[in-house]
Amino acid sequence: MNRYKKLFSNTVILAFGTFGSKLLVFLLMPLYTYLLSPAEYGTAELISGTANLIMPLACVGITTGIFRFAAERGSDREKVFSSGLALTFAGLGVTLLIGIPIALLGRYRMETWLILLYILSADMQAVCAQYVRAIDRTRLFALQGILNTLFTISLNLIFLMVFKMGVSGYVLSVIVGNLLTILFLTVSAKLWEAFSVRKIDRATVSELLRFSLPMIPTTICWLITDLSDRYLVTWFRGEAENGIYSAAYKIPSIVNLATGIFMQAWQFSAVSEMEDEQACRRFYSEVFRGFLSIVFIGSGFLILFSHVLTRLLLNAAYHDAWKYMPTLLCAVALEAIVSFLATVYLVRKKTLHSFFTAITGTVLNIILNVLLIPSYGAFGAAVATLIGYGSVWLLRIWDAPRYIAFKRCIPRQACSILLLLGAAGVMTFDLPYKFLLCGLLVAAVCAINFRALWKGMQSLIHFRNPKNEIKLKK
Repeated sequence: MNRYKKLFSNTVILAFGTFGSKLLVFLLMPLYTYLLSPAEYGTAELISGTANLIMPLACVGITTGIFRFAAERGSDREKVFSSGLALTFAGLGVTLLIGIPIALLGRYRMETWLILLYILSADMQAVCAQYVRAIDRTRLFALQGILNTLFTISLNLIFLMVFKMGVSGYVLSVIVGNLLTILFLTVSAKLWEAFSVRKIDRATVSELLRFSLPMIPTTICWLITDLSDRYLVTWFRGEAENGIYSAAYKIPSIVNLATGIFMQAWQFSAVSEMEDEQACRRFYSEVFRGFLSIVFIGSGFLILFSHVLTRLLLNAAYHDAWKYMPTLLCAVALEAIVSFLATVYLVRKKTLHSFFTAITGTVLNIILNVLLIPSYGAFGAAVATLIGYGSVWLLRIWDAPRYIAFKRCIPRQACSILLLLGAAGVMTFDLPYKFLLCGLLVAAVCAINFRALWKGMQSLIHFRNPKNEIKLKK
Protein backbone atom coordinates (compact mmCIF):
# COMPACT_ATOMS: atom_id res chain seq x y z
CA MET A 1 0.00 0.00 0.00
CA ASN A 2 1.58 3.35 -1.05
CA ARG A 3 1.90 6.23 1.41
CA TYR A 4 -1.02 8.24 0.00
CA LYS A 5 -3.42 5.32 0.11
CA LYS A 6 -2.24 4.47 3.64
CA LEU A 7 -2.81 8.02 4.81
CA PHE A 8 -6.26 8.11 3.22
CA SER A 9 -7.23 4.72 4.65
CA ASN A 10 -6.12 5.59 8.18
CA THR A 11 -7.86 8.96 8.02
CA VAL A 12 -11.16 7.35 6.97
CA ILE A 13 -10.95 4.73 9.72
CA LEU A 14 -10.15 7.33 12.36
CA ALA A 15 -12.90 9.61 11.03
CA PHE A 16 -15.52 6.89 11.46
CA GLY A 17 -14.11 6.04 14.86
CA THR A 18 -13.66 9.56 16.15
CA PHE A 19 -16.15 11.83 14.42
CA GLY A 20 -19.21 9.82 15.39
CA SER A 21 -18.22 9.69 19.03
CA LYS A 22 -17.25 13.36 19.24
CA LEU A 23 -20.42 14.33 17.38
CA LEU A 24 -22.42 12.66 20.16
CA VAL A 25 -20.67 14.81 22.75
CA PHE A 26 -21.25 17.89 20.62
CA LEU A 27 -24.96 17.16 20.20
CA LEU A 28 -25.31 16.64 23.96
CA MET A 29 -24.14 20.19 24.65
CA PRO A 30 -27.76 21.42 25.07
CA LEU A 31 -28.27 18.75 27.75
CA TYR A 32 -25.05 19.62 29.60
CA THR A 33 -25.79 23.33 29.51
CA TYR A 34 -29.32 22.56 30.76
CA LEU A 35 -28.22 20.36 33.67
CA LEU A 36 -25.26 22.54 34.71
CA SER A 37 -25.41 26.27 35.34
CA PRO A 38 -22.77 28.45 33.62
CA ALA A 39 -20.87 28.61 36.95
CA GLU A 40 -20.96 24.80 37.41
CA TYR A 41 -19.97 24.18 33.80
CA GLY A 42 -17.08 26.62 34.16
CA THR A 43 -15.89 24.83 37.33
CA ALA A 44 -16.05 21.41 35.66
CA GLU A 45 -14.05 22.73 32.70
CA LEU A 46 -11.45 24.21 35.06
CA ILE A 47 -11.05 20.86 36.86
CA SER A 48 -10.54 18.94 33.62
CA GLY A 49 -8.34 21.72 32.25
CA THR A 50 -6.13 21.72 35.36
CA ALA A 51 -5.80 17.93 35.13
CA ASN A 52 -4.80 18.23 31.47
CA LEU A 53 -2.21 20.82 32.46
CA ILE A 54 -0.58 18.45 34.99
CA MET A 55 -0.87 15.27 32.89
CA PRO A 56 2.29 15.79 30.78
CA LEU A 57 4.34 16.31 33.96
CA ALA A 58 2.80 13.29 35.66
CA CYS A 59 3.72 10.91 32.82
CA VAL A 60 6.99 12.77 31.99
CA GLY A 61 5.63 13.51 28.52
CA ILE A 62 6.13 9.90 27.53
CA THR A 63 2.96 9.26 25.48
CA THR A 64 4.28 11.02 22.36
CA GLY A 65 7.65 9.33 22.82
CA ILE A 66 6.07 5.86 22.93
CA PHE A 67 4.24 6.59 19.69
CA ARG A 68 7.28 8.12 17.95
CA PHE A 69 9.71 5.29 18.73
CA ALA A 70 7.28 2.37 18.47
CA ALA A 71 6.00 3.57 15.08
CA GLU A 72 9.51 3.75 13.61
CA ARG A 73 10.38 0.90 11.27
CA GLY A 74 12.70 -1.71 12.79
CA SER A 75 12.15 -0.59 16.39
CA ASP A 76 11.87 -3.05 19.29
CA ARG A 77 8.29 -2.19 20.17
CA GLU A 78 8.11 -4.31 23.32
CA LYS A 79 11.24 -2.62 24.65
CA VAL A 80 9.76 0.81 23.89
CA PHE A 81 6.41 -0.04 25.54
CA SER A 82 7.96 -1.64 28.62
CA SER A 83 10.44 1.19 29.16
CA GLY A 84 7.77 3.83 28.51
CA LEU A 85 5.30 2.21 30.89
CA ALA A 86 7.95 2.02 33.62
CA LEU A 87 8.59 5.76 33.23
CA THR A 88 4.84 6.41 33.37
CA PHE A 89 4.45 4.43 36.60
CA ALA A 90 7.36 6.34 38.15
CA GLY A 91 5.90 9.72 37.14
CA LEU A 92 2.41 8.89 38.39
CA GLY A 93 3.88 7.64 41.68
CA VAL A 94 5.58 10.97 42.28
CA THR A 95 2.34 12.77 41.37
CA LEU A 96 0.44 10.81 44.03
CA LEU A 97 3.10 11.51 46.67
CA ILE A 98 2.69 15.23 46.03
CA GLY A 99 -1.06 15.27 45.41
CA ILE A 100 -2.44 13.14 48.25
CA PRO A 101 -1.28 15.48 51.07
CA ILE A 102 -2.79 18.43 49.15
CA ALA A 103 -6.06 16.49 48.77
CA LEU A 104 -6.12 15.67 52.49
CA LEU A 105 -5.11 19.07 53.84
CA GLY A 106 -5.97 21.59 51.15
CA ARG A 107 -8.98 23.86 50.82
CA TYR A 108 -10.37 22.33 47.63
CA ARG A 109 -10.32 18.67 48.70
CA MET A 110 -13.01 17.29 46.38
CA GLU A 111 -11.59 19.13 43.37
CA THR A 112 -8.05 17.91 44.15
CA TRP A 113 -9.16 14.25 44.40
CA LEU A 114 -11.02 14.59 41.11
CA ILE A 115 -7.95 16.10 39.45
CA LEU A 116 -5.69 13.29 40.74
CA LEU A 117 -8.04 10.53 39.57
CA TYR A 118 -8.47 12.26 36.21
CA ILE A 119 -4.68 12.43 35.73
CA LEU A 120 -4.09 8.77 36.63
CA SER A 121 -6.85 7.40 34.41
CA ALA A 122 -6.20 9.71 31.44
CA ASP A 123 -2.42 9.17 31.39
CA MET A 124 -2.71 5.39 31.50
CA GLN A 125 -5.39 5.42 28.81
CA ALA A 126 -3.21 7.65 26.61
CA VAL A 127 -0.16 5.36 26.98
CA CYS A 128 -2.15 2.27 26.00
CA ALA A 129 -3.91 4.03 23.12
CA GLN A 130 -0.71 5.57 21.68
CA TYR A 131 1.04 2.21 21.70
CA VAL A 132 -1.88 0.60 19.87
CA ARG A 133 -1.76 3.41 17.30
CA ALA A 134 2.01 3.04 16.90
CA ILE A 135 1.79 -0.68 16.07
CA ASP A 136 -0.68 0.16 13.27
CA ARG A 137 -3.78 -1.21 14.99
CA THR A 138 -5.73 1.74 13.58
CA ARG A 139 -9.14 0.08 13.73
CA LEU A 140 -8.67 -0.85 17.37
CA PHE A 141 -7.44 2.67 18.14
CA ALA A 142 -10.57 4.13 16.51
CA LEU A 143 -12.83 1.65 18.31
CA GLN A 144 -11.40 2.49 21.72
CA GLY A 145 -12.15 6.15 21.02
CA ILE A 146 -15.79 5.32 20.30
CA LEU A 147 -16.10 3.16 23.38
CA ASN A 148 -14.45 5.78 25.58
CA THR A 149 -17.02 8.33 24.43
CA LEU A 150 -19.95 5.94 24.88
CA PHE A 151 -18.77 5.01 28.37
CA THR A 152 -18.37 8.67 29.30
CA ILE A 153 -21.74 9.77 27.90
CA SER A 154 -23.62 6.88 29.52
CA LEU A 155 -22.05 7.61 32.89
CA ASN A 156 -22.69 11.33 32.41
CA LEU A 157 -26.38 10.70 31.94
CA ILE A 158 -26.49 8.43 35.01
CA PHE A 159 -24.45 10.71 37.29
CA LEU A 160 -26.10 13.98 36.18
CA MET A 161 -29.71 12.97 35.53
CA VAL A 162 -30.25 10.09 37.96
CA PHE A 163 -27.90 10.81 40.89
CA LYS A 164 -27.82 14.62 40.44
CA MET A 165 -24.06 14.70 41.17
CA GLY A 166 -23.39 17.97 39.35
CA VAL A 167 -19.74 18.88 38.80
CA SER A 168 -18.46 15.69 40.51
CA GLY A 169 -20.61 13.50 38.27
CA TYR A 170 -19.47 15.31 35.14
CA VAL A 171 -15.78 14.70 35.95
CA LEU A 172 -16.21 11.18 37.41
CA SER A 173 -17.86 10.01 34.20
CA VAL A 174 -14.62 10.84 32.33
CA ILE A 175 -12.50 9.04 34.95
CA VAL A 176 -14.54 5.83 34.95
CA GLY A 177 -14.81 5.94 31.14
CA ASN A 178 -11.01 6.03 30.91
CA LEU A 179 -10.64 3.08 33.29
CA LEU A 180 -13.09 0.97 31.29
CA THR A 181 -11.24 1.88 28.07
CA ILE A 182 -7.90 0.81 29.59
CA LEU A 183 -9.44 -2.56 30.44
CA PHE A 184 -10.77 -2.93 26.89
CA LEU A 185 -7.40 -2.06 25.29
CA THR A 186 -5.48 -4.37 27.62
CA VAL A 187 -7.68 -7.35 26.73
CA SER A 188 -8.09 -6.58 23.01
CA ALA A 189 -4.42 -5.86 22.26
CA LYS A 190 -3.08 -8.33 24.87
CA LEU A 191 -0.90 -5.58 26.26
CA TRP A 192 0.42 -7.85 29.01
CA GLU A 193 2.35 -9.66 26.26
CA ALA A 194 4.00 -6.40 25.15
CA PHE A 195 5.19 -5.55 28.66
CA SER A 196 8.07 -7.32 30.38
CA VAL A 197 10.25 -6.16 33.26
CA ARG A 198 13.22 -7.74 31.45
CA LYS A 199 12.50 -5.49 28.45
CA ILE A 200 12.93 -2.30 30.48
CA ASP A 201 16.13 -0.95 28.97
CA ARG A 202 18.28 1.86 30.35
CA ALA A 203 19.35 3.08 26.90
CA THR A 204 15.73 3.12 25.68
CA VAL A 205 14.62 4.95 28.82
CA SER A 206 17.34 7.54 28.25
CA GLU A 207 16.40 7.98 24.58
CA LEU A 208 12.70 8.29 25.42
CA LEU A 209 13.47 10.92 28.05
CA ARG A 210 15.69 12.96 25.69
CA PHE A 211 12.86 13.05 23.19
CA SER A 212 9.94 13.40 25.61
CA LEU A 213 11.18 15.84 28.24
CA PRO A 214 11.16 18.84 25.86
CA MET A 215 7.60 17.83 24.94
CA ILE A 216 6.47 18.47 28.53
CA PRO A 217 6.95 22.27 28.46
CA THR A 218 5.66 22.35 24.89
CA THR A 219 2.44 20.58 25.84
CA ILE A 220 2.11 22.70 28.96
CA CYS A 221 2.59 25.84 26.84
CA TRP A 222 -0.38 24.89 24.67
CA LEU A 223 -2.49 24.00 27.68
CA ILE A 224 -1.61 27.30 29.34
CA THR A 225 -2.57 29.07 26.12
CA ASP A 226 -5.95 27.31 26.24
CA LEU A 227 -6.44 27.62 30.02
CA SER A 228 -4.93 30.95 31.03
CA ASP A 229 -7.79 32.83 29.40
CA ARG A 230 -10.35 30.75 31.31
CA TYR A 231 -8.61 31.21 34.66
CA LEU A 232 -8.27 34.94 34.07
CA VAL A 233 -11.83 35.34 32.79
CA THR A 234 -12.96 33.62 36.01
CA TRP A 235 -10.67 35.86 38.09
CA PHE A 236 -11.65 39.17 36.48
CA ARG A 237 -15.22 38.52 35.32
CA GLY A 238 -16.59 35.57 37.31
CA GLU A 239 -17.44 31.89 36.79
CA ALA A 240 -20.61 32.59 34.81
CA GLU A 241 -18.79 34.46 32.02
CA ASN A 242 -16.12 31.76 31.98
CA GLY A 243 -18.86 29.14 31.56
CA ILE A 244 -20.22 30.99 28.52
CA TYR A 245 -16.70 31.41 27.12
CA SER A 246 -16.00 27.69 27.64
CA ALA A 247 -19.21 26.85 25.80
CA ALA A 248 -18.13 29.16 22.95
CA TYR A 249 -15.07 26.95 22.52
CA LYS A 250 -17.19 23.89 21.76
CA ILE A 251 -18.21 24.83 18.20
CA PRO A 252 -14.66 25.87 17.16
CA SER A 253 -13.63 22.47 18.51
CA ILE A 254 -15.22 21.01 15.35
CA VAL A 255 -12.16 22.31 13.48
CA ASN A 256 -9.89 20.78 16.12
CA LEU A 257 -11.82 17.53 15.86
CA ALA A 258 -11.51 17.30 12.08
CA THR A 259 -7.84 18.26 12.00
CA GLY A 260 -7.13 16.05 15.02
CA ILE A 261 -8.52 13.02 13.18
CA PHE A 262 -6.29 13.74 10.22
CA MET A 263 -3.24 14.53 12.37
CA GLN A 264 -3.39 11.11 14.04
CA ALA A 265 -3.20 9.42 10.63
CA TRP A 266 -0.67 11.94 9.31
CA GLN A 267 1.72 11.51 12.23
CA PHE A 268 1.94 7.77 11.59
CA SER A 269 2.61 8.34 7.88
CA ALA A 270 5.11 11.11 8.61
CA VAL A 271 7.11 8.91 11.00
CA SER A 272 6.97 5.62 9.10
CA GLU A 273 7.28 6.80 5.49
CA MET A 274 10.20 9.22 5.58
CA GLU A 275 13.07 7.17 4.08
CA ASP A 276 13.45 8.96 0.72
CA GLU A 277 14.20 12.68 1.23
CA GLN A 278 12.86 13.80 -2.16
CA ALA A 279 9.68 11.77 -1.74
CA CYS A 280 9.39 13.17 1.78
CA ARG A 281 9.40 16.79 0.51
CA ARG A 282 6.86 16.01 -2.19
CA PHE A 283 4.65 14.12 0.25
CA TYR A 284 4.67 17.00 2.74
CA SER A 285 4.00 19.60 0.05
CA GLU A 286 0.99 17.85 -1.46
CA VAL A 287 -0.56 16.91 1.88
CA PHE A 288 -0.02 20.41 3.30
CA ARG A 289 -1.64 21.99 0.25
CA GLY A 290 -4.85 19.99 0.67
CA PHE A 291 -4.82 20.34 4.46
CA LEU A 292 -4.76 24.14 4.25
CA SER A 293 -7.76 24.14 1.91
CA ILE A 294 -9.89 22.03 4.23
CA VAL A 295 -8.98 24.09 7.31
CA PHE A 296 -9.69 27.46 5.67
CA ILE A 297 -12.92 26.45 3.91
CA GLY A 298 -14.29 24.63 6.97
CA SER A 299 -13.48 27.52 9.31
CA GLY A 300 -15.09 29.99 6.93
CA PHE A 301 -18.42 28.16 6.86
CA LEU A 302 -18.43 27.77 10.64
CA ILE A 303 -17.85 31.53 11.03
CA LEU A 304 -20.75 32.21 8.67
CA PHE A 305 -23.13 30.00 10.65
CA SER A 306 -21.73 30.65 14.14
CA HIS A 307 -24.75 32.66 15.31
CA VAL A 308 -27.19 30.01 14.06
CA LEU A 309 -25.20 27.14 15.60
CA THR A 310 -25.16 28.88 18.97
CA ARG A 311 -28.95 29.16 18.93
CA LEU A 312 -29.38 25.54 17.92
CA LEU A 313 -26.87 23.86 20.20
CA LEU A 314 -26.65 25.91 23.41
CA ASN A 315 -29.15 26.67 26.13
CA ALA A 316 -30.56 30.21 26.20
CA ALA A 317 -28.31 31.14 29.14
CA TYR A 318 -25.28 30.56 26.88
CA HIS A 319 -26.42 32.45 23.76
CA ASP A 320 -23.89 35.25 24.30
CA ALA A 321 -21.24 32.71 23.31
CA TRP A 322 -21.73 33.71 19.65
CA LYS A 323 -19.84 36.95 20.29
CA TYR A 324 -16.59 35.07 20.90
CA MET A 325 -17.00 32.21 18.45
CA PRO A 326 -15.83 33.80 15.14
CA THR A 327 -12.56 35.01 16.72
CA LEU A 328 -11.98 31.59 18.29
CA LEU A 329 -12.61 29.93 14.92
CA CYS A 330 -9.82 32.00 13.38
CA ALA A 331 -7.60 30.99 16.30
CA VAL A 332 -8.24 27.26 15.90
CA ALA A 333 -7.59 27.50 12.14
CA LEU A 334 -4.11 28.83 12.96
CA GLU A 335 -3.77 26.19 15.68
CA ALA A 336 -4.46 23.47 13.11
CA ILE A 337 -1.69 24.75 10.82
CA VAL A 338 0.69 25.03 13.76
CA SER A 339 -0.07 21.40 14.68
CA PHE A 340 0.72 20.26 11.15
CA LEU A 341 4.05 22.09 11.22
CA ALA A 342 4.83 20.40 14.55
CA THR A 343 5.04 17.04 12.76
CA VAL A 344 8.27 18.26 11.16
CA TYR A 345 9.81 18.51 14.63
CA LEU A 346 8.31 15.14 15.56
CA VAL A 347 9.82 13.40 12.52
CA ARG A 348 13.24 15.04 12.84
CA LYS A 349 13.24 14.68 16.66
CA LYS A 350 13.68 18.44 17.06
CA THR A 351 11.41 18.73 20.08
CA LEU A 352 13.36 21.68 21.52
CA HIS A 353 12.40 23.75 18.47
CA SER A 354 8.78 22.83 19.07
CA PHE A 355 9.11 24.19 22.61
CA PHE A 356 10.93 27.41 21.69
CA THR A 357 8.26 28.34 19.14
CA ALA A 358 5.39 27.40 21.46
CA ILE A 359 6.67 29.39 24.46
CA THR A 360 6.56 32.61 22.42
CA GLY A 361 2.85 32.23 21.79
CA THR A 362 2.14 31.30 25.40
CA VAL A 363 3.96 34.30 26.90
CA LEU A 364 2.28 36.67 24.44
CA ASN A 365 -1.10 35.10 25.16
CA ILE A 366 -0.76 35.54 28.94
CA ILE A 367 0.39 39.17 28.62
CA LEU A 368 -2.53 40.01 26.33
CA ASN A 369 -4.99 38.19 28.59
CA VAL A 370 -3.91 40.34 31.55
CA LEU A 371 -4.18 43.50 29.45
CA LEU A 372 -7.44 42.78 27.60
CA ILE A 373 -9.70 40.71 29.87
CA PRO A 374 -10.30 43.37 32.57
CA SER A 375 -11.66 45.77 29.92
CA TYR A 376 -13.11 43.47 27.26
CA GLY A 377 -13.92 40.30 29.19
CA ALA A 378 -14.11 37.01 27.32
CA PHE A 379 -13.77 38.75 23.95
CA GLY A 380 -10.36 40.01 25.04
CA ALA A 381 -9.42 36.42 25.89
CA ALA A 382 -10.46 35.28 22.41
CA VAL A 383 -8.34 38.00 20.79
CA ALA A 384 -5.35 37.05 22.97
CA THR A 385 -5.71 33.41 21.93
CA LEU A 386 -5.85 34.40 18.26
CA ILE A 387 -2.70 36.55 18.47
CA GLY A 388 -0.87 33.87 20.47
CA TYR A 389 -1.46 31.21 17.83
CA GLY A 390 -0.72 33.71 15.08
CA SER A 391 2.74 34.39 16.51
CA VAL A 392 3.58 30.67 16.63
CA TRP A 393 2.32 30.26 13.06
CA LEU A 394 4.71 32.98 11.89
CA LEU A 395 7.67 31.38 13.68
CA ARG A 396 7.00 27.82 12.53
CA ILE A 397 6.20 28.68 8.91
CA TRP A 398 9.70 30.19 8.81
CA ASP A 399 11.51 27.56 10.92
CA ALA A 400 9.98 24.18 10.04
CA PRO A 401 10.97 24.11 6.32
CA ARG A 402 14.63 24.19 7.39
CA TYR A 403 14.24 20.52 8.35
CA ILE A 404 11.85 19.36 5.61
CA ALA A 405 11.82 21.71 2.61
CA PHE A 406 8.16 21.53 1.62
CA LYS A 407 6.11 24.19 -0.22
CA ARG A 408 4.55 26.59 2.28
CA CYS A 409 1.87 28.27 0.08
CA ILE A 410 2.47 31.56 1.92
CA PRO A 411 0.45 33.90 -0.38
CA ARG A 412 -2.60 31.61 -0.17
CA GLN A 413 -2.23 31.28 3.59
CA ALA A 414 -1.95 35.05 4.10
CA CYS A 415 -4.94 35.88 1.88
CA SER A 416 -7.12 33.19 3.48
CA ILE A 417 -6.27 34.30 7.02
CA LEU A 418 -7.03 37.94 6.23
CA LEU A 419 -10.38 36.99 4.67
CA LEU A 420 -11.29 34.85 7.69
CA LEU A 421 -10.40 37.71 10.03
CA GLY A 422 -12.62 40.01 7.97
CA ALA A 423 -15.51 37.54 8.13
CA ALA A 424 -15.03 37.15 11.89
CA GLY A 425 -15.07 40.94 12.33
CA VAL A 426 -18.30 41.30 10.33
CA MET A 427 -20.06 38.68 12.47
CA THR A 428 -18.64 39.77 15.83
CA PHE A 429 -19.48 43.46 15.46
CA ASP A 430 -22.93 42.67 14.01
CA LEU A 431 -22.49 44.90 10.95
CA PRO A 432 -25.43 45.66 8.62
CA TYR A 433 -26.06 42.89 6.08
CA LYS A 434 -23.60 40.78 8.08
CA PHE A 435 -24.67 37.46 6.55
CA LEU A 436 -24.28 38.83 3.01
CA LEU A 437 -20.89 40.43 3.72
CA CYS A 438 -19.62 37.40 5.61
CA GLY A 439 -20.93 35.11 2.85
CA LEU A 440 -18.98 37.05 0.22
CA LEU A 441 -15.78 36.83 2.26
CA VAL A 442 -16.25 33.09 2.83
CA ALA A 443 -16.92 32.63 -0.89
CA ALA A 444 -13.60 34.34 -1.59
CA VAL A 445 -11.88 31.92 0.82
CA CYS A 446 -13.47 29.02 -1.05
CA ALA A 447 -12.39 30.42 -4.42
CA ILE A 448 -8.77 30.82 -3.30
CA ASN A 449 -8.58 27.33 -1.82
CA PHE A 450 -10.79 25.23 -4.09
CA ARG A 451 -8.16 24.69 -6.78
CA ALA A 452 -5.67 23.35 -4.27
CA LEU A 453 -8.33 21.11 -2.73
CA TRP A 454 -9.28 19.77 -6.15
CA LYS A 455 -5.63 19.08 -6.97
CA GLY A 456 -5.27 17.22 -3.71
CA MET A 457 -8.27 15.04 -4.55
CA GLN A 458 -6.85 14.36 -8.01
CA SER A 459 -3.49 13.42 -6.50
CA LEU A 460 -5.21 10.99 -4.16
CA ILE A 461 -7.11 9.37 -7.04
CA HIS A 462 -3.93 9.28 -9.13
CA PHE A 463 -1.85 7.63 -6.44
CA ARG A 464 -4.56 5.16 -5.55
CA ASN A 465 -4.51 3.88 -9.13
CA PRO A 466 -2.19 0.82 -9.21
CA LYS A 467 -1.11 1.59 -12.80
CA ASN A 468 0.01 5.06 -11.82
CA GLU A 469 1.87 3.68 -8.81
CA ILE A 470 3.82 1.36 -11.15
CA LYS A 471 4.67 4.31 -13.42
CA LEU A 472 5.83 6.33 -10.45
CA LYS A 473 8.16 3.57 -9.30
CA LYS A 474 9.68 3.37 -12.77
